[in-house]
Amino acid sequence: MNTYRIFAGGDFQVSETLKINPQDIIMCADKGLNHAKNLNIIPDIVVGDFDSYKDKLPENIEIFYSVPEKDDTDTMLAVKIALERGAEKIIIHGALGGRFDHAFANIQTLVYIHKQGCEAEISDCGNVMTVCGEGEHSFELWNDWYFSVFTITEKLEIESMSGVKYPLRNYCMENSFPLGVSNEITESRALLTIRRGTALIVRSKM
Repeated sequence: MNTYRIFAGGDFQVSETLKINPQDIIMCADKGLNHAKNLNIIPDIVVGDFDSYKDKLPENIEIFYSVPEKDDTDTMLAVKIALERGAEKIIIHGALGGRFDHAFANIQTLVYIHKQGCEAEISDCGNVMTVCGEGEHSFELWNDWYFSVFTITEKLEIESMSGVKYPLRNYCMENSFPLGVSNEITESRALLTIRRGTALIVRSKM
């Protein structure tokens, strides 16, 4: 799978979910370059207006300069470049913590990637987020992790959710009530079948 990993400028902690493959394409959005440097990773592409990252930029890599006055965040610009280059999966690190407005914008960016038909994930700080739409979805058991389901759309029609502590069947979830928070996978995997709508899946370390 053609996977792009984007390091954004939010808080970042190395977790057990961080498994970088040699073939992954590494991108850094502005201050996200600090995270790559701390991991001793040389990125393939750097994007940003560099209002947050003040050190010397690495040499012999692609750099896309932007301006502070723009509609897209630096992370979104990195996402668009990855999509233009045929990314099949985009994983964003450093997307949470720090400024809440940026964290919320990164969740919206996750939804944007999903709508472009690309697999999307936010992974760091003891949380892993994905977005899924209509159809059946399978989630592997991770010991000592919560499994929460929220609706991105106004309503999420769930045909069934099994293999979890609090199963559901023929349930309409609304975005004004967080019924799906802090569930737990109790079998080898959970199965979620969505009849209509878009879900945000959040897996959080206990």
